[in-house]
Amino acid sequence: MKKQTKKTAPKTTDNAPDVVIITGLSGSGMSSATNAFEDLGYFCVDNLPITMLSTFSRLMTPHSDEKVIERAALVIDIREGTFLGAFEKQLKALRAAGLGVYVLFLEASDEALQHRFSETRRPHPADKGQGLLQAIRNERTAMARIRAEADQIIDTSEHTVHTLRKHLLDRFSLDRKAGSMRVEVLSFGHKFGNPGDLELLFDVRHLANPHFVPELKPLSGHDKRVVEYLNAQPEVEETLRRFTDLLDYLLPLYKREGKAYVTVGIGCTGGRHRSVMIANALGRRLRQSGFDARVVHRDVKKNRQR
Repeated sequence: MKKQTKKTAPKTTDNAPDVVIITGLSGSGMSSATNAFEDLGYFCVDNLPITMLSTFSRLMTPHSDEKVIERAALVIDIREGTFLGAFEKQLKALRAAGLGVYVLFLEASDEALQHRFSETRRPHPADKGQGLLQAIRNERTAMARIRAEADQIIDTSEHTVHTLRKHLLDRFSLDRKAGSMRVEVLSFGHKFGNPGDLELLFDVRHLANPHFVPELKPLSGHDKRVVEYLNAQPEVEETLRRFTDLLDYLLPLYKREGKAYVTVGIGCTGGRHRSVMIANALGRRLRQSGFDARVVHRDVKKNRQR
């Protein structure tokens, strides 16, 4: 097992990295991510050879006579082949040059990747005649060491091109106040699978379930009647108080360690009642505590009753 080492928090300007390395599995959305960074004003290079990273860094190094690029997004993937082994060394060299480097690793489930390649009818770059599924698995193995170096891993299985773009624009936009940290409170249903890119996950299936109250079943956690029903349960306020106390303690520590974006998952069975209400209430409490918090509901519409 590889020994875990503490990463140095990336140096940033206006809380944005100098260099974002976009990497991950083929079909996981790296092209869409590149487009998002282009929209953010990053100079984007696809498939830059790893061995040229140090040369490229001279175009960005502070106080260098050659500096002509402020921020860059570089795509590195399985096409690098045998050069992937040099990634860790080159990454250290970039950071030693004084650049704030952020490694963004995109992945998805085998099923999602198979579906995407079947839709596009494009060959998998790692397919050497053994079939699509085995090619996906081989690539996952080959990219494991780079994945271990990632500052953020995003599972795009449930993302569309549009939701992934919005997520990246929110996370890396340059109009943020220096030193701020964004907190996303994400409600979801366990029956639809757990999100793959959370820092913290709170389960609220211990709370009374409005799903079993006939007049509340077709409603959502946004509805005043569901909110009132849950607020009448003493466990709800106690749960919110304890979640808030824990986050008030943890979030400043994440910020101290250089985290610019923290996602807190709130899960119930279907992602429609309890998790939605708790996520909304928690988001309000975090904003009242001075955090830059927003709330996203992944599954609230999936169980809509007809």
